[in-house]
Amino acid sequence: MNMDMTPFFQKYVAIVNKVDNIFGIMKEKYPDEVRCTTGCSDCCHALFDLTLIEAVYVSHQFRKNFSGDKRDALLEKANKADRQTYKIKKAAFTAKQQGKDEEVIIADVAKERVRCAMLNDDNLCDFYEFRPLACRLDGIPAAIGGKGRTCNLSGFKSGQSYPTVNRDILHDQLLALSAELVTSILTKFTKMGDILVPLSMALITEYDENYFGMSDPKDSSQKETDAGKNESA
Repeated sequence: MNMDMTPFFQKYVAIVNKVDNIFGIMKEKYPDEVRCTTGCSDCCHALFDLTLIEAVYVSHQFRKNFSGDKRDALLEKANKADRQTYKIKKAAFTAKQQGKDEEVIIADVAKERVRCAMLNDDNLCDFYEFRPLACRLDGIPAAIGGKGRTCNLSGFKSGQSYPTVNRDILHDQLLALSAELVTSILTKFTKMGDILVPLSMALITEYDENYFGMSDPKDSSQKETDAGKNESA
């Protein structure tokens, strides 16, 4: 990637740090309820999507930190996970087209299990330092679409009141940052900031100038010059 994404990555990491701080506070305040421990990988089989800024950041860090046979092996795992995820999403889309209740579809998808490509044979994350926000929030209460959710393995009890992270607000912040990224570059894909992709897709995608559909400012100037010549003629 030749584009300088540093300003956007810094803003994204600021959100990450805020989330990590929230998780730390919750774990300190509710040590018996937050049961995330080394080797627990239940959430590493869940399906979730990344916003554009997260996907670009993940792709960048993956290519920066892995190379050779190790990268190839991880890409092979990512391709397998992506094919599985595609089939699940296709089935969900078909069910929606056939009129199945959306809440039921969401519940069915939540039951699906796809092993994350970054989860190694020791049930440890090979990408832990750069894992997405969803991975950092699992294990503590969160609100998604106005409904409370938490890890099934946690000790938080249904019906009791706990501090809750509003994931919709975080999602909106990431969408806004993604839109800011898109408007900062010369691209014909102006709606790209709305794109959501699974982690597996982010790992196998190279977010370069071709992906973003960027045009060279010199080319644009040349086209304008040529157009001016044609009008004069």
